[in-house]
Amino acid sequence: MIPDFDYDAPIFNPFTSEEIAPPFSAHWEAKRRAAQAVRELTEVLVTSNADIATLNAFTDSITASRQHLAEQPRLYGVTAFIREGGHGHHGEVNHELNAVGGFSNPLAPQLNMWLEKESAFGTVTCGYAYEGPPGYIHGGYIAAIFDQFLGMAQLMGKNPGMTGCLTVRYHRPTPLNTPLDLSASLRGSEGRKTVVTGEMHAAGELTASCEGLFIRPRAPLKVR
Repeated sequence: MIPDFDYDAPIFNPFTSEEIAPPFSAHWEAKRRAAQAVRELTEVLVTSNADIATLNAFTDSITASRQHLAEQPRLYGVTAFIREGGHGHHGEVNHELNAVGGFSNPLAPQLNMWLEKESAFGTVTCGYAYEGPPGYIHGGYIAAIFDQFLGMAQLMGKNPGMTGCLTVRYHRPTPLNTPLDLSASLRGSEGRKTVVTGEMHAAGELTASCEGLFIRPRAPLKVR
């Protein structure tokens, strides 16, 4: 039987997140290298204007590599990695596999986040794989970055919950290939609700701001 998450148990706390830290194990170190190689490959593919023969040969090559890797042991989802026992607790595994902040997830734009007293900060740079309007980041990725960032920042309220509402205001287009600075502050935490606000700046200019409402579930979160 699969147990529910115990919010007070560090190993299964679904809200736990860590700042950038060295890999927990040699496995994660190797997986981070692989994920970074895939990110760089994605950036090259998105910007490539290679001829059709080269693209077809490339597809054959990576298909063979994918098939070889697929034949190796696999674990499906964060919970499976935790239960296997050799990959760290939930915070460490989430730090690697999260879709937005995971350093071993090639989809993630390598969002770096940290807390300093009563404020939260972050940095991220998005390349051409995240392009929406020409030369600028797709608004959906900006929202996803805010969701992850404010979700970490809510830990300042010591009453973390799941995203209930996320309101993003786009002040101006956010440029690609530019270091983005994020900041967030806690507006308040009462009962099961926590409200956090955040901003995103590029070269000192405000490009987007956000308010997030996070709600602690009434019942334990079902593990799937």
